[in-house]
Amino acid sequence: MNNMSSIFTYFVIWIASFSSCTLDSKGDAIQNTENASNEVWVNPISLDKIIKDKNIKVEELSILVEKSKYVLKVIHKDTIVKQFPIVLGRNPVGDKMQEGDYKTPEGTFGMVSKYAHANWKYFIWIDYPTEESWKRFNERKANGTIKKDAKIGGEIGIHGTPEGMDHWISQKENWTFGCVSLSRTHIAEIYPVFHKKIKITIVK
Repeated sequence: MNNMSSIFTYFVIWIASFSSCTLDSKGDAIQNTENASNEVWVNPISLDKIIKDKNIKVEELSILVEKSKYVLKVIHKDTIVKQFPIVLGRNPVGDKMQEGDYKTPEGTFGMVSKYAHANWKYFIWIDYPTEESWKRFNERKANGTIKKDAKIGGEIGIHGTPEGMDHWISQKENWTFGCVSLSRTHIAEIYPVFHKKIKITIVK
């Protein structure tokens, strides 16, 4: 291979290395939500290290779950710090309407508590149903979308998978009753950033 061919090959490889990221206003590489194969790209650098290197205060972080893209994003001031692939309730499309519909609720939530879980590594309990959740629920009862004796449900959270079942995430196997599920490795990685005042937004 001559020198011109070597230079051209190096240039192509250099350009390709940026295909899965963009630059923020400071020129730092940040990740796109999806790559060409519709899979969530996960930064190999740990979330803890990113937070420390960028001098981010954990109290300034928020969480965005995009159901249609199967992604959970850790956000700092409108910038994606890191993102993770997820799966949802067994009936993944649409807002949760009632207990037992296997849907993951949409809206803005806070955290009730978090704790180690015997089956799912960790459990982060969100405050569904909120006041807005109750409003939608009662409207649906009133207009006949759901039955008069329906119950709103609860105990929705963000958690890991049963041991040995992380492939459910990569295969987009929606297996929960309505919770958001990450791999056991990823739930352990994000667990420390959750605090009592964190904002958790779940959208379509």
